[in-house]
Amino acid sequence: MPDPIYVGCVVAVSAVVTWALRALPFAALAPLRSSATVHFLGSRMPVGVMVILAVYTLRDTGVAAVAPTALSLAVTVGLHLWKRNAVLSIFGGTAVHVLLSSLYPW
Repeated sequence: MPDPIYVGCVVAVSAVVTWALRALPFAALAPLRSSATVHFLGSRMPVGVMVILAVYTLRDTGVAAVAPTALSLAVTVGLHLWKRNAVLSIFGGTAVHVLLSSLYPW
């Protein structure tokens, strides 16, 4: 059985490291709030994330699924350009893809 002092030191070090790791994000946020880079990324990042998700989704599209995927992508882009609402465009494109994939045997 380990020495009680050793166990106490291990618990103390673990507690300090856990506390520091939980406090670090809050300490790092203060200087970032006024950063021009963070504001730039905050305004541009949603579009970048959507492009990355679209490319990742379309990279393994098989030949049989090209038509419903292309049509649903066109609906998603069209809805987003028309209404500028990410939720509407995502749900609209998803609904069109599910309907085309389910109802029409490609």
